[in-house]
Amino acid sequence: MFLGKLYVESGHALRGLAALSALLDVRDLTVDIPLSAGVLHPVRGISFSIARGETLCIVGESGCGKSLTSLALMDLLPSRAKRTATTLSLGGQDLRGLSQNRMSELRGNRMAMIFQEPMTSLNPAYTIGNQLEEALLRHRKVPRREARERAVYLLEKVGIANAGGRLGQYPHQLSGGLRQRVMIAMALMCGPELIIADEPTTALDVTIQAQILLLLAELQREFDMGLLLITHDLGVVARVADRVAVMYAGQIVEQGTAKEVFGAPLHPYTRGLMNCIPIPGKTARGSHLGSIPGLVPNLVGDLQGCAFRDRCPHRRDICENDVEMRTLSDGRAYRCVMEPEESMREGAAVLEAVS
Repeated sequence: MFLGKLYVESGHALRGLAALSALLDVRDLTVDIPLSAGVLHPVRGISFSIARGETLCIVGESGCGKSLTSLALMDLLPSRAKRTATTLSLGGQDLRGLSQNRMSELRGNRMAMIFQEPMTSLNPAYTIGNQLEEALLRHRKVPRREARERAVYLLEKVGIANAGGRLGQYPHQLSGGLRQRVMIAMALMCGPELIIADEPTTALDVTIQAQILLLLAELQREFDMGLLLITHDLGVVARVADRVAVMYAGQIVEQGTAKEVFGAPLHPYTRGLMNCIPIPGKTARGSHLGSIPGLVPNLVGDLQGCAFRDRCPHRRDICENDVEMRTLSDGRAYRCVMEPEESMREGAAVLEAVS
């Protein structure tokens, strides 16, 4: 009875009415951070949307702006950072310009985040039960007994045995996999509409990674949540993504369904990433993997032209100018001066080489 009441209070009962609309809509999101050497531009005009029940994976190498994008959505950026966007809405509610009090009402309630390292996200001075119950007591006027029932229910839901006994334990008494499951349960305490998972499997071994990814997918289907998964692991993306956004130097350089991006990558950077992946059973032991030459550009100061041009085998003079996103008829998009036919030929050649 309690669980059903909470489900309605958190707004899930209204989801069928808005199933066709975007849950999260982001347009031209930019993050600027002033430094002594100039202004750092770690996120540069990115746009994407997530529907209810959909998984969008943002993928890219370390330092490309993935985590800052997630922090910008939650309004958890450093105090000196400046966030701007032409559209930034959750379920139709404009998130731009909200006070910290209003944002704190949304965080953990309508949108929640699973951080990369649970040991630094869980408070070592409080029990698991205290930290799980706090989220619900903060946003719902329910007795502590009901908050405890919800905590036990979700710990069982994420596959933790003896859930009631775990509530009295401290984070250091749990393994890495169990701590990550606790973080997932904590994110679900108020039945959020959107979950942001920032590399939730990085600190886990391969077996536990697979379990956590399967768990996230099952919970997403059950609770009809939107899921934004941030990772640098293309293997993870291939298993769980509905759509993929490839990020490089603070920009999204390619976006499409997982089948499209993995089946016919359009951007040279995406093809470079594909070429770096070892293929079980096909990549010979001791053979050389593909690599992307050069370095990521400095994102401090005035920026112009294609950010990937100094590392791109198809560089042209026109790449010195700013490159806009090309949107194809099927909704795919990529940021490159190459024509779609040429990009597809190059993508097919890379896929044939790696397969």
